[in-house]
Amino acid sequence: MDSVHTQHTQIPALGFGTYGMTNAEILNIVPAALKAGFRHIDTAQIYRNEAGVGEAWLASGIARSEVFITTKVWVANYGPERFESSVQESLQQLQSDYIDLLLLHWPNAEIPLTDQIERLNALVDRGIVRFIGVSNFNTALLQQAVTLSRHPLITHQLEYHPFLDQRKVLHTTRALGMSATAYCPMAIGRVLTEPVLLDIARHHHRSVAQIALRWVIQQPGMIALSRTTKLSRIAENLAVFDFELEPAEMSHIRALARPNSRIVDPPGLAPRWDPTD
Repeated sequence: MDSVHTQHTQIPALGFGTYGMTNAEILNIVPAALKAGFRHIDTAQIYRNEAGVGEAWLASGIARSEVFITTKVWVANYGPERFESSVQESLQQLQSDYIDLLLLHWPNAEIPLTDQIERLNALVDRGIVRFIGVSNFNTALLQQAVTLSRHPLITHQLEYHPFLDQRKVLHTTRALGMSATAYCPMAIGRVLTEPVLLDIARHHHRSVAQIALRWVIQQPGMIALSRTTKLSRIAENLAVFDFELEPAEMSHIRALARPNSRIVDPPGLAPRWDPTD
């Protein structure tokens, strides 16, 4: 599997997302995904399935050093009394003595960003977290976070799919030397019926899902999170590294972006988003 090089490390360009999955579903699908070739698993404290991820990588028989695990600190745990203890709980659930990548899940204006970033850094200093980053930030918060951090912030995880124009925040992410990790690349199934994507899929003899994932990872510094609970879809989602989209096809897909296409926009969590065209 191809990797994205960022801040002196490599992150597998295709990750396996676990949002909304139960521990039982994870135990059914993730060991098979790892055996098929996935090496990047994405979870979060709020998903309440870190235990499933921990059992799944053990069940796969693959060495821990070969699996890149991302998890995220929930906003309620950003305070000094909960930050490190919540991460220790994550480590126990994951059955690991370290986390490859730890992200702040959403902005939280009630806790100074300086404190949030320093708590991430302290875990890197202690050696229980290898790399750190953020998720769902706008450009202003992203720039501030990078300035505050002693250790490099290596990725910014954000919603990204053909219908959502994220050019401004992606430009800032890259300019700051970070990779970008796209969640929701299928737009919750909306891509599957899009005529432009159907035409491109027919041209390449691929599925629309493969075209959507390829469109993301073919962009500079981009990582895509795929998600499925169907064993039959694992191989299909992995088979996106042996073909390329033509420049015109990349542009046609980018032109699908429309206003008001954001899917994940929780009140009380979402920042003031950057304007989209």
